[in-house]
Amino acid sequence: MVTLHTNRPDFFNDIAEEIRLFFDMAEVRLAEPGLCEGEAVITAMLNTAGDPWQGLADVRLLDGRSAAYTEGYPAALGSALVQKRHQKRCMKIAVFRALRQLFPNAHLPWGSLTGIRPTRLLRELVALEGPEGAKQTMLNTFDVSPDKLRLAAEILAAQQSVFAAQTPQDLDVYIGIPFCASRCLYCSFASEVRTAKTDMSAYLAALKRDIALGAAIAREGGYRIRSMYVGGGTPTVLTCAELADLLRHALSCYGGFGLELTVEAGRPDTIDRQKLELLRGMGVSRISINPQTMNAATLERIGRAHTPQDSCACYALAREVGFDCVNMDIIVGLPGENLDDVRRTLSAIAAFPTPPENLTVHTLAVKRSSQLKRRLDEFPLPPSAEAEEMVRQSRFAAAGMGMAPYYMYRQKYMRGNLENVGYARPHKLCVYNVDMMEETTSIMAHGAGAMSKRCYAQGPGEDAQNQLRVERIPNPKDIASYIAKIEVVGEQKRALFGG
Repeated sequence: MVTLHTNRPDFFNDIAEEIRLFFDMAEVRLAEPGLCEGEAVITAMLNTAGDPWQGLADVRLLDGRSAAYTEGYPAALGSALVQKRHQKRCMKIAVFRALRQLFPNAHLPWGSLTGIRPTRLLRELVALEGPEGAKQTMLNTFDVSPDKLRLAAEILAAQQSVFAAQTPQDLDVYIGIPFCASRCLYCSFASEVRTAKTDMSAYLAALKRDIALGAAIAREGGYRIRSMYVGGGTPTVLTCAELADLLRHALSCYGGFGLELTVEAGRPDTIDRQKLELLRGMGVSRISINPQTMNAATLERIGRAHTPQDSCACYALAREVGFDCVNMDIIVGLPGENLDDVRRTLSAIAAFPTPPENLTVHTLAVKRSSQLKRRLDEFPLPPSAEAEEMVRQSRFAAAGMGMAPYYMYRQKYMRGNLENVGYARPHKLCVYNVDMMEETTSIMAHGAGAMSKRCYAQGPGEDAQNQLRVERIPNPKDIASYIAKIEVVGEQKRALFGG
């Protein structure tokens, strides 16, 4: 338990994320009158009366140790939104550096950054300060390590061709299938397990109505479809007939899929030749086959119903059917795995006669709502330093298969405070992944839990740091609520995309 005293309670969540960099999954609570207890008591104050602004942090631990830090941050000009963003940074940096004094050995390669899109921040900084100024800000203001800065810069360079081809009227389409064949130990997604008794008809009917409404809004707004992505859950839990009906409906409503059509085939135990041939025949240009690990004992431990041999067989089948762009997901830091286990997984993937065109390397995130979080005593996780080496070895292995990093994102509670990285061979990157993570293209999203986004590019004379304003409309996560609110959310989307 950590108690936080602050004169900016509106920044509570942001400061709490900073605290959890050092206290892992500790509960952080806002102080109440007379409340001053817990593993640590942290005071975070912001003074904006002068220039620079001052962020003041004071930390007192239960064992008697204490530290304080004052951050002087240049007062920001511009809109209220820009000022608020910089005020948060001022407070977060002060808290980070006070805690760093007490935990000098904490593994924090991304420094004080807690957002999920470090590359978006770097891109904004380059536009404002130039490459050298952005570099110094990342290193000296946010305390990002040189290695992570190089990674972010490499990804930005890889994304330039995607950005160059964008227009303001581009729109990506996402279709979500929040069902899986089973629930993994580490999963926290709002997905349901599909069994032989699951009736999918109501969900699929609502999804088709959702798609029809979204496509009509896109036509009315003069949008151009840039890419289409079918994700999950696991879309291939659908039968062939269900998949065919859904894809035909989506393509008919939207009039095509633009540059690419991706389907997360995902779990090998949901894939067969008939489904792969159907997907290929309908124009799917990219699929994911996700082993997560090539170690049988780990697969059993995390609740997967397939074997390493199943992953290999599905991959070979996808090649036979004619797919020339296949992604494979792996997760490093899985319970019970060590560096040798990860090396075996990477070696098995590299040994395919034709290696995959994409490799996505996820770092395990221990989410609060997962089974893993409740059962951590049963499942030892690798230490942070070993997790970082797993990530490093994955990068070497991807390079050995001719791939370079092209998109990245971070999540809360990631092992070692690391990141997830997508690698691709030349000309094989996924446009949707870049658009979605960098928030440069609007997204019309369909399905329970899916998030529609409208990305606004600001005109000349407006705040440079506000060039990527994003507004969102979430679909309800609960499937029954999603079905009941299709028309209501449809009207919200019409207002968002029509304005």
